[in-house]
Amino acid sequence: MNTIEIAGRYSALANDTCCLSCGGAAQKSEAKTGEVCIDLGSGRGTDVLRLAEEVGETGFVYGVDVTEEMIRKATATAAKMGVENVKFIQADLEQIPLEDETANLIISNCTLNHVSNKAKVWAEIYRLLKNGGRFVISDIYSSEPVPEEYANDPEAVAECWAGSITKAEYVEIIKRTGFKDFRILEESQPYPKGKIEVSSFTIAAKKDEFSCC
Repeated sequence: MNTIEIAGRYSALANDTCCLSCGGAAQKSEAKTGEVCIDLGSGRGTDVLRLAEEVGETGFVYGVDVTEEMIRKATATAAKMGVENVKFIQADLEQIPLEDETANLIISNCTLNHVSNKAKVWAEIYRLLKNGGRFVISDIYSSEPVPEEYANDPEAVAECWAGSITKAEYVEIIKRTGFKDFRILEESQPYPKGKIEVSSFTIAAKKDEFSCC
């Protein structure tokens, strides 16, 4: 699924009351006072605003989302709440308009599975992290390759598994990026979706030092 298709699917949800996140990356990220954070796939900005409070006035949080309506909604919410240490950026996650080594922390909740070129997204994560910076990512992986019939199925896309890849593929991409090891903070048992099974997990690693999973 390309960027235009993803944006189209989620524009209508910007003012909906449904929950678009299936992970708890922000809660597990342990953001610290003064840190700079990035939320990939920031949606309506809920996690960005939570992180902004945690990092305080000396910290800053960027929310990046492909959907114009989500960015507009998140920006309006931040302004209404008087939160000034945030910025929402509309951008493709494969090419994020921020400087190298911007962030101490990058999070994402159930978003990366939507992106076609996952290797490019992980290259961006590595580029944007400062030395010693860390990521905490919640996402979905599949037990086997997702059948083509689900790639553009609205229900499968909305349930955040149509673009998932296997755990082995996921791990290989992360390692090729430069993150040799990572910790699995949380992992679900497989559950059925369509003709396959999928699992959710939350993973973490630092850019220059790694913990074995």
